[in-house]
Amino acid sequence: MMENPTKFIVEPGKQEVYIIREFDYPVGMVFNAHADPDLLVQWLGPDNRKVKIDYYDSRTGGSYRYLILSQAGKEVAAFNGVIHECTFPERIMQTFEYEGLPQRGHVSLDTMIFEELPGNKTKLTIHSVFRSLADRDGMMQSGVETGVNEGYVKLEKLLGVMSSIAG
Repeated sequence: MMENPTKFIVEPGKQEVYIIREFDYPVGMVFNAHADPDLLVQWLGPDNRKVKIDYYDSRTGGSYRYLILSQAGKEVAAFNGVIHECTFPERIMQTFEYEGLPQRGHVSLDTMIFEELPGNKTKLTIHSVFRSLADRDGMMQSGVETGVNEGYVKLEKLLGVMSSIAG
């Protein structure tokens, strides 16, 4: 199977980022991998990090917090947010905040749209709107592209295992 590339659209002067990727798996599976904390910890983030869920209530009105750990188990970063909408299998809308900044409130609003494609495939479009251009640029400079790309390679593998078990 050929790996699907992840496309990042980051336009100069705009406080937003689009992340677009297709998956060779059904929309319900891809949605669940983004909403189920037991699945999320298996693929989220870069290869050299682990994810630990503090709490993850993936429903409309829910909230979440998770930690990024080094391979040795040391906390490297923490993120939290509120889930404004979780509509299976179409959309997740949530806030996202990195807890390591000197002041709170540098929050993005992330909308994930899961689109069913022919052949039991899925197109995922993530639209993130940041409070400021500086916040957007800081996120892009943090290595988010590497983390997203490495995470989605792991997600493809996980979906493959889930598909073979289900099939």
